[in-house]
Amino acid sequence: MMRRTVLVLASATLVAALAAAPAVPADGPYGQGLDHCAPRAAQGLACHFDVAPGTYDVTVTLGGDTAGATAVSGETRRALLAETATGAGERVRRSFTVDVRDPEGEPTGAVGSPGLDLVLGGTAPRVASLRITPAPAARKLFLVGDSTVCDQPGEPYTGWGQMLPALLRRGIAVANHADSGESTTTFLADPALFDRVEAAIRPGDLVLIQLAHNDKQTDAATYRANLTTLVGRVRARGGEPVLVTPVVRRWFNTDGTLNNGVALLVNGLGVDHPAEIRALAAELVTPLVDLTALTKARVEELGPEASKALYLTAEKRDNTHTSVRGATEYAALVAGELRARGTVPEPLFR
Repeated sequence: MMRRTVLVLASATLVAALAAAPAVPADGPYGQGLDHCAPRAAQGLACHFDVAPGTYDVTVTLGGDTAGATAVSGETRRALLAETATGAGERVRRSFTVDVRDPEGEPTGAVGSPGLDLVLGGTAPRVASLRITPAPAARKLFLVGDSTVCDQPGEPYTGWGQMLPALLRRGIAVANHADSGESTTTFLADPALFDRVEAAIRPGDLVLIQLAHNDKQTDAATYRANLTTLVGRVRARGGEPVLVTPVVRRWFNTDGTLNNGVALLVNGLGVDHPAEIRALAAELVTPLVDLTALTKARVEELGPEASKALYLTAEKRDNTHTSVRGATEYAALVAGELRARGTVPEPLFR
């Protein structure tokens, strides 16, 4: 049985702890110890663990002698734990499960570093202990999607799938295989994409499928056939497919409603992607997350000006890709639907 490894940092601040504490001898199969971590220029601690690809449970005990506010991220800018406040002398334990793979982010993007990278940050990071253990039996929640879903490598771009892990507890790992620029056709054609997801699916794993933004020249019959193929291949592996309609583009009419074409994902051939997905979900008896309807309601609620904060309108003149705030809100909408339908068991939500 593999021995568990504990990383202990004991002082009022994370950086001070690292400077003051002696190196902890490696006592686990992966040599995890204080010598694998270093202070970050932006405050907090960056840790790297030379673990093999797989799923791992991470347990952090937050807190210190003074009040703190600590967040945990990992791999390619994945949010793993939202900023958590601790009072002076208080200790709070939080756990989550991480998917470690190579490449660690977008399947056709930069390889990244092998192993597991964690950043213990936040506005006032305080960490008392960190434990990492293999979790080979953990359930996976696979994401098949495009740039609005993927683990975006660079700020300010952020996919909603990048923020989803922070909403889940230990026991389920988000495996985000979404990739920028992909359509239903290219996701099936490239061996680095769906073939890899398919090979990793185990009975009971969830596979969320959101592809539409790049199906600009895909006719309705081909679009439905591609989605049907994806659903069928997930089920053949014992997985549970969930169809997700695409996030809206921020493109307003003069009356403050979203444009029926560009904003609501009707392509140049007149294919109404959300409508096709809704109809197919009913036909295939597949769970549906109507993210188009949910994001439409949110964007129209905020209106033309305030909704800019959900997208990269100010930073990049981009009304398709989301900011950290937008991705966080949209991830919460997805999680809310999965929770309401019982697709993911209640105890696995944070």
